[in-house]
Amino acid sequence: MIRTSNLQKIYRTEEVETTALNNVNITINEGEFVSIMGPSGCGKTTLMNILGLIDNPSGGEYHFLEEEVAGYSERQRSNLRKHNIGFIFQSFNLIDELSVYENVELPMLYTKVPSKERKERVEKLLEDMNMMHRKNHFPQQLSGGQQQRVAVARAIVNNPKLILADEPTGNLDSSNGDDVMQLLASLNQAGTTIIMVTHSPYCAEFGNRIIRLLDGQVVKENMVTKHHV
Repeated sequence: MIRTSNLQKIYRTEEVETTALNNVNITINEGEFVSIMGPSGCGKTTLMNILGLIDNPSGGEYHFLEEEVAGYSERQRSNLRKHNIGFIFQSFNLIDELSVYENVELPMLYTKVPSKERKERVEKLLEDMNMMHRKNHFPQQLSGGQQQRVAVARAIVNNPKLILADEPTGNLDSSNGDDVMQLLASLNQAGTTIIMVTHSPYCAEFGNRIIRLLDGQVVKENMVTKHHV
């Protein structure tokens, strides 16, 4: 599903040049759950932005769904992104002015899903997430755990092939964090590919492989032998 070859990202200003990614070579197969770990500033978020088609690399190749996308325009990236990728963020990134229902519905407006189908999908997901009773509430009226469940629903409402999760439990207590990890694990078991950035060794072991970054490079990869249930 994903293959990078000597992927580079360099940020330049007049005074300084910063290498955020330095010849990153990774392959992620369909159906995998891959955790990415490493200290702050090691390039994790930069890598996620490139894999998520939010940003282009400075050099190297990026193959996504058999397409070489490294040089795509913003419009091409946007088209590919909205039909194939769901995002989950540490800070939830819900839109404060929209209700729970409207937040979950939003990605389907971009992909022009008919209104009857939108309603069916949103209501089913909110039932699954045990959030139907909150559908007319606004994000500020919800707990952190509830907000992240809504964010997960929004990420999967278009049935993406890939979910990118950036520290999805970072702002949650351990109980709510565990709920979110169980949700991700069940999505993966149903066939969705997941790439997750995390600082938590416990969360990382929900995946089947851990990639460790340091100074913009992959320094270690290992399979996870013991999965959480």
